[in-house]
Amino acid sequence: MVEFGGWEMPVQYGGLIDEHMAVRTRAGLFDVSHMGEVEVRGAKALDLCQSLTANDVSRIKQGQAQYNLLLNENGGVVDDIVIYRLEADHFFICVNASNTDKDFEWIRRRAGDQAQVEDTSSRYVQLALQGPLAEKILQRLTPLGLREIKPFHFAFGEVAGIHCLVARTGYTGEDGFELYCDPAEGERLWNALMDGGKEDGLKPAGLGARDTLRLEPAYPLYGHELDDSTTPLEARLEWVTKFSKGSFLGRDALVKQKEQGVKRRLVGLEMTEPGIARGGYPILKQGETIGRVTSGTKSPTLGRAIAMGYVRTEHSEVGSPVEVEIRGRAVGARVVALPFYRRRPVG
Repeated sequence: MVEFGGWEMPVQYGGLIDEHMAVRTRAGLFDVSHMGEVEVRGAKALDLCQSLTANDVSRIKQGQAQYNLLLNENGGVVDDIVIYRLEADHFFICVNASNTDKDFEWIRRRAGDQAQVEDTSSRYVQLALQGPLAEKILQRLTPLGLREIKPFHFAFGEVAGIHCLVARTGYTGEDGFELYCDPAEGERLWNALMDGGKEDGLKPAGLGARDTLRLEPAYPLYGHELDDSTTPLEARLEWVTKFSKGSFLGRDALVKQKEQGVKRRLVGLEMTEPGIARGGYPILKQGETIGRVTSGTKSPTLGRAIAMGYVRTEHSEVGSPVEVEIRGRAVGARVVALPFYRRRPVG
């Protein structure tokens, strides 16, 4: 157990690699109740969400969710979030644990009288059932037709007799579901899921596997790939940034950056010599520092050392040879295409 965002969190239950591979091949269950929830309601709730984020919130209908970014005036990322549209004028926003208070105040201060903004984090337990057998396991416990819930869609229903918001979302690169319920029912829901998945090899999984799993599909982690001084254009998240939706906070700064050219870019790295690149290690080109590693590990799925990091744009081309400074020694690596891993389609 370790402290994380003010919470006591399990790093691992029975071994990081075992938990990682369970999610890739069968299923794993994460307690991610440390994530924060902010709800925005009112006639102008949509306008408020549109003004503070990069993606086009108007595109999501009731029952849909969307990956999005809260931005500041300079186009920097305040947080990466998932927005659920519960009703036409009611949005449920899942935020990162360490940013809950910051995000709530950020939204509340800019809401004025446009909308009601409430931190409802204490009202929810969040469990994530992830892996190729997640649907099979969950379907045993719910009358909901899970096959009808498409990726980034959700429904309300009973799971093991407990009222839940059931969303086809996750952070592992696998199929799966995130379930929100009343905290008083959290332990019962966890036990029901673990019992229901026993015959399919369901394993509890901790923070360690959560990090290696998200790194393989190159999902960014706030505080590593994203922060208040990093823009979505640098982080390869231009696909999230909808300039066509009109005015939003940070838009002018991003338009200017796009016109002038992005000076640094997030890249994937693969080590070509023995060694593991860790966050903060310098990335070198012929002895000159050209960037820094943000996250790195030895991939349990791929069996090789991978990393992400920012480099000067002129060195970001796939195939470019670089080095990573590991304990004072330059170790060979190369820039590779992202993501490192894509799950195989079912069927």
